Order: sequence, then C-alpha cells, then structure tokens
Amino acid sequence: MTVSSQKRAIKNYRKRLSASGMARFEVLARDSDRELIRALAKQLAADGPQATRLRATVAGSLDSDAPRKGGILRALRRSPLVGADVVITRSFESGRTVEL
Repeated sequence: MTVSSQKRAIKNYRKRLSASGMARFEVLARDSDRELIRALAKQLAADGPQATRLRATVAGSLDSDAPRKGGILRALRRSPLVGADVVITRSFESGRTVEL
C-alpha cells in the first residue's frame, strides 16, 4: 500500500516540528478568542525573552486558582499578628464528672 504525497508531507512536517521542540495541538475556545490565542501561540513559539515573560504572566494568573501545599502556612505568615509577641494561653480544666 502506498502513502500519498500529502500524507508523507504532513508526516515530514510534523517530524521537523518535533525535532525543533514544537508540537501541534488542537484547542477548544470561543470563536471570539481565536485571534488572541493565535497571537499568544505565535509569541510563545518565538521563545525569546518576551515569550518567557508571557509564560510567567499566564502561568501566574492560572496558578492562583489552583490549591497549593503550604497555603495555610503562607497565609499565617502574612498575618498582621506576626511579630506582635501575642501570648495565647488556654486554660486547662479537669472537666466535668459524668455518671454512667
């Protein structure tokens, strides 16, 4: 069975993309965002300093919704009570007697 020239050309094109570290993939989005996504992909494919800044910005805005380990600890460290030398004590009582 022979492979058509068009399929061979696509295979070669994708092999060249892969060799240069690129990948082709499909994205589902609103039609109104088509040009925005294309422009974003073009900037990221350039792989220069602007692409690095763009990656960091986009990743930072997307990661803010994702839960991370240590989130409570970071929030406590940002608390206004840090360094206030507040002493919190708990009174220890023997409790009540219960009849069984």
